[in-house]
Amino acid sequence: MNLPSLHAVRNIGIISHIDAGKTTVSERILFYSGEIHKMGEVHDGMATMDWMEQEQQRGITITATSTSCRWGELWINLIDTPGHIDFTIEVERSLRVLDGAVAIFSAVEGVQPQSESVWRQADRYRVPRICLINKMDRIGADHQAVLEQVEKQLSAKPVLLQLPLGSEGDFAGVIDLLELQLLSFDEADQGITLTRGAVPAELEEAARQGRERVVEAAADFDDSILADFLEGRPIDSERLKEALRKGVLECRLFPVLLATALRNKGIQPLLEAVGAYLPSPLEVPPVLAGHPEGGEDPEELPCDPKGPLCALAFKVLSDEGRKLTYLRIYSGILRAGATLYNASQGCSEKVARLFRMHSHKRERLDMAQAGDIVAAAGLKEALTGDTLCAVEHPLLLAGLSVPEPVVYQAVEAKGVDDREKLLPSLEKLQWEDPTFKVREDKETGQTILSGMGELHLEVLTGRLEREFGVRVKTGRPQVVYRETLIRQVERREVFHREFDGRVQGGEVLLRLTPTARGEGLHLSLAEAVQAELPAELLAAVQESLKLACNAGVRSGYPLVDLAVEVLEAPFIPNLTTETGLRAAVQRGLALASQEAGSTLLEPVMALELVVPGDYAGKVLGTLQQKRGRVEGMQSRSDCEVIRAKVPLVEMFGYMTELRSATKGRGTFSMEFSHFGQATEETLKRFGMA
Repeated sequence: MNLPSLHAVRNIGIISHIDAGKTTVSERILFYSGEIHKMGEVHDGMATMDWMEQEQQRGITITATSTSCRWGELWINLIDTPGHIDFTIEVERSLRVLDGAVAIFSAVEGVQPQSESVWRQADRYRVPRICLINKMDRIGADHQAVLEQVEKQLSAKPVLLQLPLGSEGDFAGVIDLLELQLLSFDEADQGITLTRGAVPAELEEAARQGRERVVEAAADFDDSILADFLEGRPIDSERLKEALRKGVLECRLFPVLLATALRNKGIQPLLEAVGAYLPSPLEVPPVLAGHPEGGEDPEELPCDPKGPLCALAFKVLSDEGRKLTYLRIYSGILRAGATLYNASQGCSEKVARLFRMHSHKRERLDMAQAGDIVAAAGLKEALTGDTLCAVEHPLLLAGLSVPEPVVYQAVEAKGVDDREKLLPSLEKLQWEDPTFKVREDKETGQTILSGMGELHLEVLTGRLEREFGVRVKTGRPQVVYRETLIRQVERREVFHREFDGRVQGGEVLLRLTPTARGEGLHLSLAEAVQAELPAELLAAVQESLKLACNAGVRSGYPLVDLAVEVLEAPFIPNLTTETGLRAAVQRGLALASQEAGSTLLEPVMALELVVPGDYAGKVLGTLQQKRGRVEGMQSRSDCEVIRAKVPLVEMFGYMTELRSATKGRGTFSMEFSHFGQATEETLKRFGMA
């Protein structure tokens, strides 16, 4: 089998807010590259990348889907990610393994809340990006306004590489500012035929000014371009592309293109830009891999097929009850049938089969090399974030940042057969989704599901019946609170008991100090304690503190916005024991918290609502009833964009309410903002008022 040249490989993802057109763009990329021969549409439920039944019914992407295609010399591994905040882990784990991304913005809505979220995720992993302003044919399309929003809201430097020919419904093509050519797309053959022509006379001056702005941006990365520009010498497009590429690879500038994917205009230039500006695996900085046992300096792993095998499991699917594990190979060569070491779980794994994925279809492979993204069957223990490496050369990569669930609901099997299948089915869903948690309520015996939002849990419970044949009843979703303390307190706790003829003793002096909202939990041990206690007892104290804080004090919810210090922990030989210290820590924390007084914090969501101007007043009224705080309004064509903060507990079922208030024309999106003080009524419900 011929493996693609690493210089020609592009591992890219498509990221954006929901409904900006990611899946439609992906469909066009597959069509123009010859991977598919008929375009399916999201609104018809026929898009290639939206293969799940629920995706087709809802018209949204739920799970990140990978595929591969060729464009000229390029080999593109493409991941289409969801745009809904409830499925943010799909974006997180995709960006963790991608070398570049295409960020899509709607020409009408611009930078929306989830656009900001995915952009920040890409910033965290330093993923180079190019931007596409989509839906240029829509009424109210304004690419200049989007550019301003990208600059202001994302603190990014966009560089516009094209000008539109025509606006809104008359959008007919683009002017390439590097080559100073008009690009038009033949509607008769679905945009396959791309015609290059001269720039219309009335747009020549605008194109000249636009090219000057591109030259100025490129000059920051190539001094010779600046010198030629000041001297008035011509600068060819290849030099500009090289300079812009440097800026993109450093994540300091972001080329912007224009398109209307649904009308088949602007996708081929996007594919050319992927090759021109986004990096190959060879141009990405080497990853750092530590030793599973620790203690050694991390090892740099450049993308080299001859290097030691190292791959990251970034996604796990339950495929007809069996695990299908998506891998990004960072170094070495992986062959079907190979035995690997799972450094995260500390066990051996065997790769039964290797596949290149095309949405949910598979192409069998014998081997894959560094820089590739493939799927493996047969890995029984692997979970999201695990490192797989050669048995003789153990390596451990950094895992993923997994957000905490904010919503939970009770689930109950309908019949006896369903009861037997429920927990095994839930376990398989947990393989796939690290943000989905299952636990049993000790007091009620109920099975509790936790997730990222109402839609997230709705999709997962729907999958139980569709894919696993488990019929369930669900309760109303509940909110996950946090507990914190009201005032500072110090407490000394002494534990001294005799068990089985041996005295178990321990003593600690704790200081608990409330901190500012959003500070989280900080645990620390005084230097004297660290010097006095043996290593195993120190570890026991730290572990006990962490467990006690996670279990909460009065409500059962984790403690946050709190600094917990162990000021003293005297060590008395033959008396101080691990059991005694653990008991002293847990009892001391519980009693100190009671002295300090505790309160609850509730999750607060950041909302963006887009509603017709005529209904804005009515919608603002509904937000006030929900304890919402309006933070700004902005007019866009005939709509009002309202930004507000609203407690999550008030948002269940809000879509129905909003549609009723706006006659079906209003939409909203939300993401977690922070934990704020819960209401008196909530505190009374938990016996804390």
